[in-house]
Amino acid sequence: MYDQPRANPSRTFATFEQMLERVRYEGAYPTRERAAEAVHHVLAALGRQLTGDERVDLAQRLPVEAALSLTGQIPDTERLTGWGFVKDLATRTGATPATARWDTGAVLAAVNRLAGPELLARILQNLPDGYALLFGEAELRRPQSVAA
Repeated sequence: MYDQPRANPSRTFATFEQMLERVRYEGAYPTRERAAEAVHHVLAALGRQLTGDERVDLAQRLPVEAALSLTGQIPDTERLTGWGFVKDLATRTGATPATARWDTGAVLAAVNRLAGPELLARILQNLPDGYALLFGEAELRRPQSVAA
């Protein structure tokens, strides 16, 4: 038997409702409304950090409602580390840093599945240190040049 072309395995859900259910499960949120709130806050914060082709490519892979949260933000000129991202999200939403970190992990785990490994690698390459863990990936150190 011949191998048949398969759909992109990273696209395990395609509608916003399916994305909310995934985030609700990942974050153990009591309601879909709470999951939707987390999705919109985290994607808006990510939209302030992500630029270029990676931003466009990610928006194309997200459900429309999620893509609008991502692209509805003007990218900041200040690049935040992963921890800075969480602290900024906590400040903007009035949440504790622990809650902001929890929300970030739940939402970005779902985004990771939609993005797929190649796009996620490009996204992480263009963001400051500390984001891989937020997406549920291992944080690998970038090679640093050695002074001779």
